[in-house]
Amino acid sequence: MSAAVTNWAGNITYTAKEVHRPATVGALAELVARSAKVRVLGSGHSFNEIADPGPDGVLLRLDALPAEVDVDTAARTVRVGGGVRYAELARRVHAHGLALPNMASLPHISVAGSVATGTHGSGVANGPLAAPVREVELVTADGSTVRIARGDARFDGAVTSLGALGVVTALTLDLEPTFEVEQHLFTELPLAGLDFETVAAAAYSVSLFTDWRDPGFRQVWLKRRTDQPLPEFPWAVPAKVALHPVPGMPAENCTQQFGVPGPWHERLPHFRAEFTPSSGAELQSEYLLPRGHALDALHAVERIRETVAPVLQTCEVRTVAPDAQWLGPSHGRDTVALHFTWVEDTRAVLPVVRRLEEALDAFDPRPHWGKVFTTPAAVLRARYPRLDDFRALARELDPSGKFTNAFLRDLLDG
Repeated sequence: MSAAVTNWAGNITYTAKEVHRPATVGALAELVARSAKVRVLGSGHSFNEIADPGPDGVLLRLDALPAEVDVDTAARTVRVGGGVRYAELARRVHAHGLALPNMASLPHISVAGSVATGTHGSGVANGPLAAPVREVELVTADGSTVRIARGDARFDGAVTSLGALGVVTALTLDLEPTFEVEQHLFTELPLAGLDFETVAAAAYSVSLFTDWRDPGFRQVWLKRRTDQPLPEFPWAVPAKVALHPVPGMPAENCTQQFGVPGPWHERLPHFRAEFTPSSGAELQSEYLLPRGHALDALHAVERIRETVAPVLQTCEVRTVAPDAQWLGPSHGRDTVALHFTWVEDTRAVLPVVRRLEEALDAFDPRPHWGKVFTTPAAVLRARYPRLDDFRALARELDPSGKFTNAFLRDLLDG
């Protein structure tokens, strides 16, 4: 590589011998066909080595491909190119009077990379970002194109695929009529006596934030669709000033608060598309576990908060509806997701991550595939009941393991 390539946070430097930005799908297919090892880097928002092909491999960036966003208003679908990010997709979809059902906290992340790693927003009835996908277009190991659509027996392994099947050049997603959202923020929600199910269902999308310096939550973000009832929330005090999820950070980069209605794509994310949300001076971990364990898991974290808090910027708690994807972290279960934004200090953070994983282990947590975790591959394998089916699909589409790297090898070959 002529210059070092890092992820967004800068904690990973990719070791690939070559980095390419093909401008056409044809050029991409030729690169794939002639390369021995290939991985794809989306928006670089993963915090581990999932995208690194190793020192003998090729790293592909898709941001030079045509930024295709083809909306079919009659069918309520959109076909989106593999290099497109959610901010551009959402803007174009909204212009046609349509919407995605949900978005993650950042609109700056790539669509293909997000669904491939199991990324999600929040809401007890909202599935992960992979849920609206109805077709995947892949360039596979020999450079050929494969389309796998909903209804194909392979489909539930093809969307949240960790990049192990091929290069995603396009996705087709289901859409719905556009809608507006209001954000209502509250402060100081106690953990003691918390009715988690009621709080989590108080609005279309709910996020709870805490720094774990004290028990309870410092902030509650309720995102209400304006076509749904106004939530009652007697358990916390309405915020008097605009807030950032990280205590003490200025809120100007956050999406509009104080109940001002706006288009779905300008309220469902926490951060505005036109601003960089932060410098990237952070690490992130996330664990997704059965929602029925939410209170027990929160109390488990509370018991070790003196270990967690010194290296924590903020912790966000969200919910996700069940997912059919074989490697989806919310596969087959109503899910609560505990997300941790750490300080940028790997040596200080990793021991805390291990301690946190020990505290949550009894609740069958699945780590987000793109975050920092230390869960052994053997443990992960036991937490995905359809893993053997995914392995078979990977062998079918990538018999030589061209798209498998060190990160995936233990999971798929163990």
